[in-house]
Amino acid sequence: VQLQASGGGLVQTGGSLRLSCAASGRSFSSVAMGWFRQAPGKEREFVASISRSGSSTYSADSVKGRFTISRDNAKNTVYMQMNGLKPEDTAVYYCAATAGSYYTSRSGDYDYWGQGTLVTVSS
Repeated sequence: VQLQASGGGLVQTGGSLRLSCAASGRSFSSVAMGWFRQAPGKEREFVASISRSGSSTYSADSVKGRFTISRDNAKNTVYMQMNGLKPEDTAVYYCAATAGSYYTSRSGDYDYWGQGTLVTVSS
């Protein structure tokens, strides 16, 4: 699976962005998808994931109620709507795919990774 993330940018505190991740190659509906992020000087951390069908999601506590992950299997794309952005959300955001369960926050469980898109939230 090849993954291409897009949609990052500069936004003020409290603003919104929608990230997209387009997939190609292996059947998109056969993989669960996730979003991770990595802030400068910090380790990569889990943000959210979604099951193959899109019926189930899993999110980090830090983004619950603000970020929503979704997918459109007809368009081979996963999205993350980010509302109420905070300066601490500033990071490079990566989409990832796993042939295993969506219910994992471990980066090692994901088999394929996109190149990342930068989100900067100004205070």
